[in-house]
Amino acid sequence: MNFRKLQAANRRKTIELLFGMGLLVGVVVYAALTYFGKTGAGVVPFAVGIALISVWGSYWASDTIVLTMTGAKEIQESDNPKLFNIIQEVAIASGLKMPKVAIVEDSAPNAFATGRNPDKALIAFTTGILEVMDREELQGVIAHELSHVANRDTLVSAVAATTAGAIAILSDFLTRMMWFGGGRRDDRDNNQNPLALIFSLVILILAPLAAVLLRSAISRRREALADATAVAFTRNPTGLRRALEVLAADSTVVQQRSTAVAHIWIESPLDGNSVSKLFSTHPPIQERIATLRLMEANPESY
Repeated sequence: MNFRKLQAANRRKTIELLFGMGLLVGVVVYAALTYFGKTGAGVVPFAVGIALISVWGSYWASDTIVLTMTGAKEIQESDNPKLFNIIQEVAIASGLKMPKVAIVEDSAPNAFATGRNPDKALIAFTTGILEVMDREELQGVIAHELSHVANRDTLVSAVAATTAGAIAILSDFLTRMMWFGGGRRDDRDNNQNPLALIFSLVILILAPLAAVLLRSAISRRREALADATAVAFTRNPTGLRRALEVLAADSTVVQQRSTAVAHIWIESPLDGNSVSKLFSTHPPIQERIATLRLMEANPESY
């Protein structure tokens, strides 16, 4: 189990999934043109425009928005010198700038990273994670979060969210037009194959669900990539493996469990209980632990 191979595989699969989302957009546009003709085509730039404005506005101010939603408060080095020392060590190893640091007053152990680029990066820790983890475990968590920064996962998430949002808006507009009789096809289209029309209708209804599944799959790949990259930074899979075991053993959940920010935590507060793996934003934590154990068993892999 080689971290370089894992990194390459997860990057490749991310590209494949993003390409799949692009194809899905094309299929939805084709379905719109098939069912509505020019009327459907006119909705496409409108849907894409709304998605771009909403998602990329959030991306640009991601650090401020996430701090507000999670209740995280930025701290200075004098507030927790030991924590800053560990972060500085990993930042130097990763070749990244020292990120801003914040604390979330919450007894559940968890952490996240945000920021639109390495210059705007911020890592936040709950008070719970600082209480239950030792230096080596925190080093693994920090390396994981800095990996998200290094891999530009905020950007990847924004691209995926924009595409999924455009699909959802486009499908919603067009299905409403169907049900309420708007945008009927021209008389010259009345002889079109009814099977093609049924196929288009099915696509427009199911496309938003497919987009959500693809977006979740992309998020899972980025989490797996962050685990592998963390090992590249520290050359020590044990720290992150032990940290994940602490998280797996703890049943408490952070108070801020909004779907808007659930994907940024190192352990999603929404995954687990009744959430299907297909909709999960993180790989099962036991799978992540098992992968790191394989690396530990093969020191030459890192």
